[in-house]
Amino acid sequence: MREIVLDTETTGLDPETGDRVVEIGCLELINHVPTGRTLHHYFNPERDMPEEAFRVHGLSAEFLAGHPVFGSLVDEVLAFLGDATLVIHNASFDMRFLNKELQLLNRPPIPMDRALDTVALARRKYPGAQVSLDALCRRFEIDNSNRSLHGALIDADLLASVYLELIGGRQPDLMAPPSDESKTSPSSGAGAETIETIERIYRTPRVHAPTEEEAAAHAAFLEKLSKPIWNSDAAE
Repeated sequence: MREIVLDTETTGLDPETGDRVVEIGCLELINHVPTGRTLHHYFNPERDMPEEAFRVHGLSAEFLAGHPVFGSLVDEVLAFLGDATLVIHNASFDMRFLNKELQLLNRPPIPMDRALDTVALARRKYPGAQVSLDALCRRFEIDNSNRSLHGALIDADLLASVYLELIGGRQPDLMAPPSDESKTSPSSGAGAETIETIERIYRTPRVHAPTEEEAAAHAAFLEKLSKPIWNSDAAE
């Protein structure tokens, strides 16, 4: 199962009034395990950077002017996303911005049902609790000390850890390498499945037959029954 944990930074809050995506960070999970594959880009929004947005992520118009526009990298972005589920914190925000960028390029939108919103997931699991990314990092004791400002790839990495805790926590034992006692089947070639040898203690099976005293007591009990069904005509 392939999932992409995704985060964006923007020039503001509303793509319909001209705000643009200025950064995207993506991290790949396979079967809920990070693979190490990431995608990270800054984009030139071809407009100014409002002071409010700059205070959030620290990306100035001067810095972004030296980076490509979204359209020049859209194919790379879409190829990385593929058809994977998109794990996003407050998914409606990022999806609106991504789909606005695609609309400006006459590209089809990404269906909203591909997004898994971790804000909604956290609210269902912890009703009434704070569900910001920082609050969830504190809850799960995830180190976010390097997050002085918002950053798409940093936030995607933190969100991946939060997401895995929200769905039940990491289970590293499932991915543990085989022990030194593991052996490979001699009939298998290179890259064959390893089979772990486990020694089991043999125990003599318990005797479940009744003793003579138990059998006699059972027969005496049956004699006390009046017209048992197994002696009736219906049982023949």
